[in-house]
Amino acid sequence: MIFLTYENLDKKTLNMIKAFQQEEINSHEIYKRLSKRIKDQHNAEILKRISEDELTHYNTFKEFTKIDIKKQRRKISFYYWITIIFGLTFGIRLMERGEEKAQELYQNLGKQFPPLLEMLKDEERHESDLIGMLNDELLIYVSSIVLGLSDALVELTGALAGFTFSLGNSNVIAAAGIIVGVSAACSMAASEYLSQTEENDENETKSPFKASIYTGGAYLLVVIILITPFITLKFTSSDSMVTKIIPLLITLVFAVIVILVFTYYTTVAKNTRFWKRFFEMASLSLAVAIFTLFLGFAANAAFGISA
Repeated sequence: MIFLTYENLDKKTLNMIKAFQQEEINSHEIYKRLSKRIKDQHNAEILKRISEDELTHYNTFKEFTKIDIKKQRRKISFYYWITIIFGLTFGIRLMERGEEKAQELYQNLGKQFPPLLEMLKDEERHESDLIGMLNDELLIYVSSIVLGLSDALVELTGALAGFTFSLGNSNVIAAAGIIVGVSAACSMAASEYLSQTEENDENETKSPFKASIYTGGAYLLVVIILITPFITLKFTSSDSMVTKIIPLLITLVFAVIVILVFTYYTTVAKNTRFWKRFFEMASLSLAVAIFTLFLGFAANAAFGISA
């Protein structure tokens, strides 16, 4: 077995090791910053220990490459603030994407560069430590958020599509959307509270009050986003069909963006598949919107209620 030395390295392998070295110094800085920000003392100590391990790894690579690599401050700031804003679970899962490929490379190169095998053991221990501390409140109540989001997306996109051609006036549509949206959000919040109260009789895992707030809040957020085009882009019943359809199309685009963002968040944080979940939510919301759009046409033709 020929062991790797700086002298017998090919350019590709050297660049690979330098990339590992770069990631180690970046991870060291990110975990160090997070350890100072996290309030839970136990979790802060775990992050601090991981940060120190990453610095040790960096120095091992540095002895080998003879190169001092600078921290990528923009990348470090990006992951730091993503973690602060969206939670420790999401931030760490996002950082770890592609980690499996890196571990495979560590394993292969480790046969010629033994320190990599020790680093691999450290990384596996880090993963175990991190999984034990990943318990963000946002993920605990993610089912309540999904309930509010999915109901709002399906119900309100459908309602707005129907209102567009049955009512025909943007102000009336916006007012009707707000009334329907707010009352539905309150109803959903109340239903989630009662549901969680029943579940907590057997298994106290969630606060019914918090669950209802997350459900109702998610619903209201979607209401605001989806109604905005009808508030900003005015039209009346005398305007052309193109003028009426533009706010609706923008609303549908907003709905898809909301689904995209939230699906990405949950699939990263829970380490699940993205596209399957995204297409399920998007197709359901758009199918209901198309159905109620034709329902709006029919209502307008049958009752002549355009405002």
